[in-house]
Parts: sequence; structure tokens; C-alpha cells
Amino acid sequence: MLTSLLIANRGEIACRIIRTARRLGIRTVAVYSDADADALHVRHADEAVHIGPSPARESYLVGDRIIAAARASGAEAIHPGYGFLSENAGFAQAVIDAGLIWVGPDPASITAMGLKDAAKKLMQDAGVPTTPGYLGDDQSDARLQAEADAIGYPVLIKAVAGGGGKGMRRVDGAADFADALLSCRREAAASFGDDRVLIEKYILSPRHIEVQVFGDRQGNVVHLFERDCSLQRRHQKVIEEAPAPGMDAETREAICAAAVRAAKAVDYVGAGTIEFIADASAGLRADRIWFMEMNTRLQVEHPVTEEITGVDLVEWQLRVASGEPLPMRQEDLAINGHAVEVRLYAEDPIRGFLPSVGVLELLDLPGAPIRVETGVAEGDGISSFYDPMIAKLIAHAPDRAAAIGRLADGVEWTRLWPVASNAGFLFRALRHPAFLAGDVTTAFIADHQDALLPSPVPDAGGWKLAALGLIGDYEDGLGALLDGPAPWTAIEGFRLNQPRRSAIALSCGGETRVIDVWQGGEVGGASQRVGDDLVLVEGGQTYGFRLARFDGTGGGGASDGAILSPMPGRIVSVDVAEGQAVAKGQKLLVLEAMKMEQALIAPFDGIVADLKAVAGAQVAEGITLARVEKDAKAE
Repeated sequence: MLTSLLIANRGEIACRIIRTARRLGIRTVAVYSDADADALHVRHADEAVHIGPSPARESYLVGDRIIAAARASGAEAIHPGYGFLSENAGFAQAVIDAGLIWVGPDPASITAMGLKDAAKKLMQDAGVPTTPGYLGDDQSDARLQAEADAIGYPVLIKAVAGGGGKGMRRVDGAADFADALLSCRREAAASFGDDRVLIEKYILSPRHIEVQVFGDRQGNVVHLFERDCSLQRRHQKVIEEAPAPGMDAETREAICAAAVRAAKAVDYVGAGTIEFIADASAGLRADRIWFMEMNTRLQVEHPVTEEITGVDLVEWQLRVASGEPLPMRQEDLAINGHAVEVRLYAEDPIRGFLPSVGVLELLDLPGAPIRVETGVAEGDGISSFYDPMIAKLIAHAPDRAAAIGRLADGVEWTRLWPVASNAGFLFRALRHPAFLAGDVTTAFIADHQDALLPSPVPDAGGWKLAALGLIGDYEDGLGALLDGPAPWTAIEGFRLNQPRRSAIALSCGGETRVIDVWQGGEVGGASQRVGDDLVLVEGGQTYGFRLARFDGTGGGGASDGAILSPMPGRIVSVDVAEGQAVAKGQKLLVLEAMKMEQALIAPFDGIVADLKAVAGAQVAEGITLARVEKDAKAE
């Protein structure tokens, strides 16, 4: 068994690997950038080595620095986690050439399966059905457009070296293809250093089914059954479960056997995932499931497989990397119950899922029986440099309904502030009738988004609860800290031993209300003071209230045409010039943060003025990047 291990990653996966390594008696070494100097994975590891500035391309993506850190710390092996360099064959080979143990598949296997076009050709040669598409070497705009036209819309443009939903665009018509291709190539180049793409037919009732496979150096390969990862947003998985709902034994046997054949075709060693796309229009059938790609690494959603099989996949990785055979044979593996996982992100569904950054002044995650995988703790910060995941929450139970119910209960009372999260969105998804029925395709969120989005403000009971809490805080001494009179007016005089009726002005979610309450009355629920805010949770959504004044003003107002940065990030492109006429909805510029691109558009017809945006510049949230002024001549 290995004696020391460097984890070439950060956040929750680094913490996850450290936990298993420590149980096995393996010394752990973390790496960190400037932004992660006090991160949870750094605090948990036995040793930590600084590897560079905050941007990933200057730290976590610099293989030479990671290898140097391993040598300096005396680490025997390197585990790449997922993302970053985990599927980089060149880095894997450099680790091996440095005399270190690579906890992952051989570089040749990564090369064979890491590029989507090469992997599809390999599967075609092996007789594995693949989705219709174009995998050619001719990458000219004209050829790609022609192939898409021939395949028929909708099509999917996918980065050849892509993964994790990056470098992927759905195109519904020929007129949209050129812009989508440009954006896809740009994102692919930034994320993977390779802007080549392939074109696939977009399946209109798709389900994303993947099979966990594992191989050792003795030539053994097993599968650990399937996962359903269909509930996605922008091709990024949001809820995953195992086994797949509606999967019969015959279909399971067919796709799991195909996955094992695919792994054996490249002499696969370690943990990997064979991903399939299924046409679910007539249910799951073996003849309507096609190979998509292979991920030559551990997956974010691996805990659901661990929960139904009782296997620690990280332990298997470390044992196989040590030269040991697989701990179990195929006939020893079985499905036990059902598991569901949600990804808790620092993002605001109400604001179009924009990433949210800041310090987690409040972080209250569920306890047992919910399994929590996280890389942050209360008081830690969420930065704009990395993926906005806060935690993964996983529930296991004897059946699917029980697992969903258990997880929904845990999500419902998850609290964090002032960083926004998708907890309320996840709670609604878990409780949605279609999800409960297993009627889920990759279009689930788009089809049901209105029902899944939480309200920007709580119901009337929430406002009353906040009013009672804030009045109590004021009378307990908060009033001495406020400048001016109390932010309420007494409506009735004081009576001995009787509740007092008051009105208090509160603001929440950009809205201000005057709430009439009886002090001493009771309202169900729980609230908590966090700094200047009174925080309460309703259906998983965390709301923050503050005292307001009776000044006759409220939120809202007409837009003045200012184009503000909705989040901290880097300006990728500026698509207009000062003085240019633009139409409502026209793209003005593109901002990138947390690996996502956000197009900022014109709010109405007008002329571009005060253009301050510069391509390549880093900007903070709320900065005025440009202004669109209404054309006086048109009026």
C-alpha cells in the first residue's frame, strides 16, 4: 500500500480523498493557490504546498509545479481527483516519468478515450452503437455548418477534449450555428487548450445513463452498475441517482456489459465511467441507448455508487495504484437500495443562476443520515476563481421514494448566508411530481423551470416571523446601534400584560413591506441573526431581512440603460463599439466567471455610450461596463 499521497486538486474532492487516505494510514499532501491558502483541504491534510497565484491556469493546471510539490514533500504518488489535470495524458506521463505513482489510468487509455472523436471511432470499431454525428478532421466553419445542416437540427456542438458540460452548445437552427460554434470553441480553448469540436444529433427525449467501471493491472474489469444523471442544467449535472429509475434487468445487463467491453478495449486500469445517452421516448431499452463518451477519472457523482454497493471507490483507486487486484469480483457486487445526490452550488437561481461569491457567514448543512461532501466550512469564502460547488448532499434508503424524501428533508433546512445558493431550487426539484415519478430527461429543468424557481421573497408568514425577530432584536439593544428613530410606529397604546400591536418596515429580496404584528404573538419557523440580517429558511430557500425606514420609497424603478457586471469575472469579448446602434436583446459583451460565460444584452433599442468594458479585464460585481441610451431621433 502507498505510504504518502499528494492530491493535485482542491475543495470537496481533495477532502474526500484525504479522508480515505487517512483511514488507510497514508500521509497526505495538499496543494493550494493564493486563494486557497486557508482552505479546508489545506487544513485537513498532513502537509500543504503552495503552487501559485489564484487563477487555476497559474496554479492547479501547471503540472510542473504539482510534480515539484510532490518531490519537495516526499510524496510517493499523485491523485488528480477530477477536473483540472485528471484527464491530461501528458501530465499523467510526466508524473510517471518523474518516478511517482499515478493514481489513475495509463496515459494511453486517457488518450484513447479522452478525445471524444477518437473514443467514438474506437467504439464504432468495437461494434458499440454511437449517436449519429460528424467526427471529421476538417474543422472549417463551412464544413461544420454543412455537416450540422445535413444531420438536421437540433444538433449538439461538443468540444473534442471537453467534459463537465464545458465546450458544449445546443443549436436549434442553422442561423444560430455560427455564434454557437464561436462561443463553444472559445470556451473549449480556455478550458482544455483545444478548440476542436464534433457534431452530434441532439436526442429530443434524452436520458443520461452512465456506468461505473473499474480495472486492475491483473486484467480484471468489473462494473458497479449504473447511475442516472439526466437532471442537468447547461449540461452540468444537478441531481444524480443510482440505480437508474425504470431500468429493467435485461437493459442493465446490456449496457453494463457494453461498458466493460469498452473498458477492456483500452486495457483500462482504475476508476472510469462509460456514458450513454438513451432515447427515453419509449422507456429505457437496450436498442435505444448509445455510447457518448468515457470519463477516465473518478466522477463527481461517485458517492451514489458507493452508497448502493458499499464500496469505497477512492480506496479501490489507491489499492489498484499500489498494484493490488480489485478487492471484489463481479459476482460479489450487488445493488442495495437507492441513493440520490444533489449538488449544492453558490449560485442564485432567481438571478438566472449567476454565481455568488463572498464569505459564508452562516453555513448549516444537514447531519446524519445525510452524507455530506464539502470543501468549505462556516467562515470560509467562495471565490470567483473556481467551480461554485459548496457541497454534495447524498441520501441512501431501501427504495427510491424513501431516499428522495430523506434528501428533501435535509435540503429543506440547509442554511447559508449571505452567499446565495440553489438549495431552494433543489428542494423544489426533489418534490416535483415528475421527478418523483421518475419522468426525467435532460430537459427536465427547462420544461419545469417556473415551478422550480423559488420566490424572491417568502410568504406572509415569513415576513411576520422576521418582523417579530427584528422588533425583539431592537428592544434587546439593537436600537442603540441605529441612527434615528425606531423603524416602526406604534399603532396601539401599551396595555399591562397585553401584546403590543406595531408596524415594522422590512426589506427582503429587493422588496420593502410594512408588517403589522402583535408582539408576543407566535409564528411557526426559525430565524437567526447574521450580522445586520435576520435570516430564515422557507422550503430550502434562505432569505435575509433588514430593517427599513418609513421614507415612502421602495425598491424597483425603470432601468436607465446601465449595463452592470452581474458578478465578478473576466471580460471575454466586447461585441459593440461606442456610438453603435443596437437593438433590444443584442449581445453587447461576454463575461466569464466560475467557468461560465454570461452574455450581457441591450435592455432596449438605443445607442451604446460610456463603453468602459475592455476584453481581458477583470471586473468586480456591480461595475458599470457600458450604457445604452435611447436614440432621441427615434423618439
